[in-house]
Amino acid sequence: MSQVKHISIDTPDEEVLRIIDEDAAVIIDEVIPESEIDQILKELDPYIEGNLKGADEFTGFETSRVGALIARSRGCRDLAMHNKINSLASEFLEPHCENYQLHFTSLINIGPGETKQILHRDRGLWGGYISRKIETQFAVVWAASDFTYENGATQLVPGSHKWDAKREPMEDEITYAEMKKGSVLLYTGSVLHGGGDNTSEDIRSGIFMHFAPGWIRQQENQYLSCPPEIAKDLSPELRSLIGYSKGGYVMGFYSDPKNTDGTLESVTPEKIFSNTKDKYTVLASPEDLVKESTKEKK
Repeated sequence: MSQVKHISIDTPDEEVLRIIDEDAAVIIDEVIPESEIDQILKELDPYIEGNLKGADEFTGFETSRVGALIARSRGCRDLAMHNKINSLASEFLEPHCENYQLHFTSLINIGPGETKQILHRDRGLWGGYISRKIETQFAVVWAASDFTYENGATQLVPGSHKWDAKREPMEDEITYAEMKKGSVLLYTGSVLHGGGDNTSEDIRSGIFMHFAPGWIRQQENQYLSCPPEIAKDLSPELRSLIGYSKGGYVMGFYSDPKNTDGTLESVTPEKIFSNTKDKYTVLASPEDLVKESTKEKK
């Protein structure tokens, strides 16, 4: 059977990315203490208690989900800004974009009796319209409980990101992301994966935070999940990460419909919170802008 490689937090970025390039998945063991996870679960407890389970086989009849993690949990804000994870996300995604963004957040609890989720590629969200030469996601799963084969650890097919899209895995090519609470699983949007079946009496709990290029439509609408009245209390860096920034010179600007003096006309979303200029405020020349917008990246 294939295996997901386990590494430590001290592993150099280039080695982590080499493994991801080869396998499309890797586990970094025991990145944060269990106490931090427990605090996050405490913050999310009011939303977990009344959360409904899935309505179909894909979402899982014994699986519940809680979103809007940036708005609801201070601890999740820290996870989203984790230095190691963001360094890796940046290096992985930025060959295909000028900047990246937080694409999706969810606490996913797989309960006892849940069956295996069908294996899928997350890039399918965009219906196959994006070239497979471009990696669309850098997926991050924080283990909020131990992940075991018995309680529904994520199924993975290492190396399947390089397969023909129609190839189906053999049973011995499927492995499980078993890891300790506080560890983190990293995988790409092109790898075959899915939730495991839970034959235990315990809940498998994972905090999912996916990153994507800044030019792509986010899976979770962060502007509704974390509206300006909440986002104003976040750090500028975190606000930018969830999308309150431009993804390019004219990508993602806004105009305040109530403003009449022209000061909030076609400006960066950062203007909602301050007068801070963004990196696209000053360009060297129109020629450079055109070159930037038409450049090809391999």
